[in-house]
Amino acid sequence: MLTLFHSPQSRSSRMIWLLEELGADYTIRYVDIPRMDGSGRVDPENPHPDKKVPALLHEGALVTESAAICLYLTDLHPEAGIGPVTGDAKRGAYLSWLAYYAGVIEPVVAVELAGLGGDPVFARTFRGIEEMKDRVRAALEASPYLLGEEFTAADVLVGSLGQFARQMLPAGAAIDDYLARLDARPALARATAKDAPR
Repeated sequence: MLTLFHSPQSRSSRMIWLLEELGADYTIRYVDIPRMDGSGRVDPENPHPDKKVPALLHEGALVTESAAICLYLTDLHPEAGIGPVTGDAKRGAYLSWLAYYAGVIEPVVAVELAGLGGDPVFARTFRGIEEMKDRVRAALEASPYLLGEEFTAADVLVGSLGQFARQMLPAGAAIDDYLARLDARPALARATAKDAPR
């Protein structure tokens, strides 16, 4: 059994979307987290070492960090076809997008939201917002999804950013159409319905 430790309207919301896309058998444990507005709290029931979300527990193994959870889950459920497996020609691109999201996109967005986007050290280390947008734009002007014709878990990560902060992705019809394709996915609708406890 998979258990997702989740706090509504947070980075773990996209993991519910991924689990729904995979058709996985899972449960959600709702936990509290400290929020930027000062609300929330550290939840002792949360097994994440930093008390953040997402955290995934599977048969005693704890997996944290969104990109790692994406890889873990798509490798666990290769039958779903949304994470190229070892030996697939698209595996390298898939791993690259997962790592690029965690190692470049998220830091660049955080730096930009903090108003530090002009700092040369940050730009040299992570790249700037325009370079990041250019890379995403190039991929999505060339094909409907990041890896071409097929939706993958990398699209869950990048798409969730567009849902949270549209201005952090490139402007233009290609990106708008991409986000509309993602918004129309039935698994996303199911995930949204499960985001908060009833």
